[in-house]
Amino acid sequence: MYCHQVLILLLSSLALAASDFSGTRALNATRKAVSLGPRPPASAAIAKLRAMIVAELRSTGCQVVPDKFTAVTPKGPMAMENIIARFPGKSGKAVVITGHYDTKLLPGNFVGANDGGSSTGFLLELARAAAKKPRAHDLYLVWFDGEEAIGPWSEKDGLHGSRHLAERWQREGMLAKILALINVDMIGDRNLKLLAEHNSNPALRRLIWQTAEDLGYGAYLDRVPSYIEDDHMPFVRRGVAAVDLIDFEYGPSNTYWHTAEDTVDKLSADSFQVLGNLILEVIRRLESGAALR
Repeated sequence: MYCHQVLILLLSSLALAASDFSGTRALNATRKAVSLGPRPPASAAIAKLRAMIVAELRSTGCQVVPDKFTAVTPKGPMAMENIIARFPGKSGKAVVITGHYDTKLLPGNFVGANDGGSSTGFLLELARAAAKKPRAHDLYLVWFDGEEAIGPWSEKDGLHGSRHLAERWQREGMLAKILALINVDMIGDRNLKLLAEHNSNPALRRLIWQTAEDLGYGAYLDRVPSYIEDDHMPFVRRGVAAVDLIDFEYGPSNTYWHTAEDTVDKLSADSFQVLGNLILEVIRRLESGAALR
């Protein structure tokens, strides 16, 4: 058993050494997004951010898939747009990593450094790290618009982008191709602690948790079951193996969440690095045939 564990750690270390994910670059990309100010759906700022993301993606050589839609909100119909990047593989199966790039529409200067900004910057750096590498499975990176409710959170207001895409992909037959979907949200907190989110697929959560333990990241994992409604849920409800990786203890008693205190100085490149290493290793294990049990 000991030799097996040493072999796993050695292989994981070699895989991580070969990757070039940078927590510093992910934090810098987050800072650049946040510099645009509040970025709620249909705003001029989110349009600028979307153009920035698409330009960065084009430079990686990936396929950028358009996904415009109109959401029904308490403020009436609202034009939104998910951003989908596809890095092709050979198997016909897919691994999907998602997050949201909008911010909550709030009075004052809510810039959403962690809530909206961190997932934006993380996915941009993941795209750069994934570029021009051979893949067994298609890798999809998705930036959701409209994760935040426009009014009070409800079944019909919030998760607009993920609800739309889950429905679209079901119609197109894409959902059946997805081996695993991992959603990231609020993952830049310098005191990173990922919730054991139990709406998530248990087998995929176990694979991620075991991978984190093998990499020496056990201290970043919470052990208490919790239940979060996030962008993974429209896929979970359609039978996709989906997990939400979220740190929902942001500031003392979560006091930074959805306030003007959600600023870049609360984030850490180390947290981005931990999650980047973890997700790249999970992807590697899935491509090597790891089964979800």
